[in-house]
Amino acid sequence: MTVFDVNMTARDGRSAGEFASRTGPYQKDVRPQNNVRSKSTALKSARQTTLNSDVRLEGIGVHSGNPSCIILHPAESGSGITFLRRAEGDQIDQLIPAHVSNVGDTRLCTVLGDPEDMYVATVEHLLAALRGMNVDNVLIEIDAAEVPVMDGSSGAFVDAIRMVGTRKQSAPRRYIRVLRQVEASHGKAHAVLRPHDGTRFDIEIDFESEAIGHQRFITELTPEVFARDISRARTFGFLAEAKQLRAMGLAQGSSFDNSVVIDEDRVLNVEGLRYEDEFVRHKLLDAIGDLALAGSQILGEYKSVCGGHKLNSMILEALFADEDNWCYEDAVSVEDRGRYPTPVGAPVGLQAASQPVAAAKA
Repeated sequence: MTVFDVNMTARDGRSAGEFASRTGPYQKDVRPQNNVRSKSTALKSARQTTLNSDVRLEGIGVHSGNPSCIILHPAESGSGITFLRRAEGDQIDQLIPAHVSNVGDTRLCTVLGDPEDMYVATVEHLLAALRGMNVDNVLIEIDAAEVPVMDGSSGAFVDAIRMVGTRKQSAPRRYIRVLRQVEASHGKAHAVLRPHDGTRFDIEIDFESEAIGHQRFITELTPEVFARDISRARTFGFLAEAKQLRAMGLAQGSSFDNSVVIDEDRVLNVEGLRYEDEFVRHKLLDAIGDLALAGSQILGEYKSVCGGHKLNSMILEALFADEDNWCYEDAVSVEDRGRYPTPVGAPVGLQAASQPVAAAKA
C-alpha cells in the first residue's frame, strides 16, 4: 500500500528543520570540504532543490517482510540526503547521512549504519529516485530498519516526488567532478569511473540464464531519462535462490508484487517484463542509487561490468582515496552571476571555490 500525505508532520510535532538541530548525528559526514576547484563546464542545473512539502510512503521491507513507513521532509540547502532512523525499544533516534562512509553492508542490498545496531537497509531504490529526479536536500524519516520495497522499482518514489513537486533553493548546486580515472574489481565484476562532461552510465550484465543473457545500457542521466527509461525497472532474482534465502530468514517480503522472478530460463511473472531489457535497467537503477552516496551529483562516466552493490561502493572508495581524483564544482545560474561573482579566469557558469556562498536558507 502506498500512502501520499503532503501535509504530514513528524509524530512529535517537530518540523524537518528541527530534527537536524535537536537530534545528534549517528556518524559524522566525513566528506572533505576543502577540495573545491573551478573547472571547464557550464552546468545546466544551477540551484539546489528540495521537496515542496512532506510526503509519506508505506510498504514492507523486501528482506525483513516487516511494515515500514518513510516520510520525506524538505531540507535546507547544503544539508544533503539524511536518514532519521526512529528508535525502537531502548534505542534513541539517530541521523545517518547518506554517504559511502556510512555503508555497513552490501551483500544483498546497501545498508547504511551499523548492521548490529541502528541501520537503514535497502536504501538504493529511494536514493536512485532522489538523485535521478535531481533532488539535493531531503530528510528521510523512517520507523523501521528497511526502506519499503514498494513494487521493487523506484516508480512509487518518483510518483511521490512528482506529486508534491520540488523547489529551487538559494544555494548553487555542488557537483563532484571526476578528474582522474579510478577502477575497482570484485571477482569477475569490474568498474571504471572516468572524467566526463555530464553524468553518464554504461552498465553491462551477463547471466547464464537465457531469460537474461547479455545486456548493456548506456545513457546520460537526466530526470526525463530516469523517469521514463529507468525508474520502473524492478529488482529480480532466481526462484531457487529465493527459496534458499527464505530458509535463512531473508527475502521474507519478496513476492511477484515486488520482484521479477526467474526459474532457470523463463520469467514467472504473469505480466512479463516492463522493458525488454528490464534486468540491466534495474542494475543501472541500483548503480544510480549507490553512487548517490558520493554525497553530491557526480560529473563523470561510470562503466560497470557484472557489478552490484559491493562494486558500486568500492568505486566510490577508490574515488575518494586520493583528493587528486576529484574536486567539488559549484554551479551558478545566469541570474545569480551578479550575486556570486565569477572570478577572473574562471569558466562561465561556475563559481570558484574561494568565493563565499550566500548563507540564506531555502
